[in-house]
Amino acid sequence: MPEDTDRDREERLSMEILVDCYDEIEQAMGWYDYLQNRVTFPFKAHWSTGSSTRAVDVLRLAHEDDCTKTMMVVEIRYWDDQVSDEIMVPLAELHPINPDPDTAEAIADWHYWIKIGYKL
Repeated sequence: MPEDTDRDREERLSMEILVDCYDEIEQAMGWYDYLQNRVTFPFKAHWSTGSSTRAVDVLRLAHEDDCTKTMMVVEIRYWDDQVSDEIMVPLAELHPINPDPDTAEAIADWHYWIKIGYKL
C-alpha cells in the first residue's frame, strides 16, 4: 500500500465497494451502486477542467453503461450566458459545495481512489 493511504477509507472501499469484485466491470458496478446509494442528487459543485472552474448543478449519475470502462461520470447542468446545458463529465472533476455528509464522504472516496492511482 502506498505511504499516503488512509486505512479507514481503504477498509470502507474494500468492504463496501470492492467486496466480491473479481474484475474491472464488477468494480465499476460496485462503485456505481455505492455512489447511487450514498450521494444525494441533485447537489451543487465546482466543475474544474484544467484552467477553468464553474459552478454547476449535479443532477444524477450517468447510466451504468457509461460508467464501466472509464471514470465515473455524472450529468450536470451549467449556465453559459443564460443558456443551460446538460452534459456528462468525470466525477473526479467535480467538487461538491456544502454537500450532506454521505455525499461528501462518497465523493471524497472516489477522489481518493483516483489520487492514489487506482483504476477500474
